[in-house]
Formats: sequence, structure tokens, C-alpha cells
Amino acid sequence: MVRDVRLGPFQTAVLTGNCGIAATSYDYVSHHEKRPVREAGELLGKDALAVARLVDSSSLLEAAIGMATLNSLLNIDEERCLNLNGRDLLIEKGSGKRLALVGHFPFVPELRQKAKELWVIERRLREGDFSESEAEKLIPQADVVGITGTAFTNHTIEYLLSLRRPGAYVVVLGGTAPLSLVLFDYGVDAVCGTKVVDPELVLRCVSQGATFPQLKGVLRLTLLK
Repeated sequence: MVRDVRLGPFQTAVLTGNCGIAATSYDYVSHHEKRPVREAGELLGKDALAVARLVDSSSLLEAAIGMATLNSLLNIDEERCLNLNGRDLLIEKGSGKRLALVGHFPFVPELRQKAKELWVIERRLREGDFSESEAEKLIPQADVVGITGTAFTNHTIEYLLSLRRPGAYVVVLGGTAPLSLVLFDYGVDAVCGTKVVDPELVLRCVSQGATFPQLKGVLRLTLLK
């Protein structure tokens, strides 16, 4: 059962038996014309699995709620995980290699210093980034591929994984990334995600506009194949 939902400007949190988070994404359409969350105000008390299915919604806000719910339902085994974040893993694996990174993360400058080549693929382009349309050309050339967990909520994860070349090392990372062994069946080698250890604190942070680095009450963990 869904016990709480917080849709912050940067993060979304859902409390079921546990708490899960996902990055908040926007459709950038007029809310006067559409209802991005169709059942807003009516989600508490609903079956958690039903709300988790919102991850397939064409509304990015609903998909974020669905993904946060899905993450809340995962039984994360801390003993199976490493206390390692995505930045450090990508620096380790990408040093001296060709690296394709889907999503412009804050540590991009550090990766540029370590990687032989770095291609950052992004929807909202910054200087030096490549557009999504170039993913089909760049990802198959990469030795290491990093994919933001928001690829689940914008429904591009299957397509992006299909572009990797055999032998490439694939990392899914970010607060949205589900710490699930299931991803290893689809060519993923590592998942760098988040486990909520203090739901009350996380819900408060999300409600007060916390960005991912500002979240308290979470562990940043890595699950390796």
C-alpha cells in the first residue's frame, strides 16, 4: 500500500513498506491543458504494485512516481552491495578508454581528464554534449557506457542497452537506478543507486526542494554483476 507520495521539483519519493526515490522529470507542457498526474490527491492507500505500473506512463511525472514506488518495493541486500558511487566506478573503468555517458552528471569534467574519449549524450545540451540522435553512432564505439537511471522514466533504457557493443562495460547510475539483480540479465554490469535508510528525513528533504546531492537519509550503493 502507498503510504506517502512527495513530488518535489528535483526528486520524487514514495513510501510503501520502504521508501524509494526517483528524479523528477517534466513534460514541459501547460498544466492548464493537461493533468500530468491524473489521480493527484488520490494515490495514498492505493495498491503499491498498481502505482508502480505508472512507470510506463507517457506522463514523465507519473513515470517518476511509478519508478520511486518500484524502488520502494525492492529488497536491497546491503551485504551484496559495495559502498561505491557511480562517479568513482566510471573513473576507474573509463580511464584511458572510450566512454559514452547518457546524462550530463556533475563529474563530467573529471571524466574528461581520465577517459581517452568522452561522449556525453544529453537531451538538454550543454557545451560539448552530443544530442540523443547521436547515441546510435556513439554508444557502439564505447568501451564503457554509463546510462542515467532516468532512462527508465523516459522509456529509453531498452533502446540504449541495445546499442552497446559486445564486451562493453555498462553502468546504470543515479538515484533513479533500481538496485536490482534483474538488470544483469539485460547486459548491465553495475548498478549505482540509492537505498533510503531514513524515510522521514528523505520525505522532508524532497518536500523542501532538495536536489540529489542534498538528500539526507540515504546510502549510495553499487551492485556489481
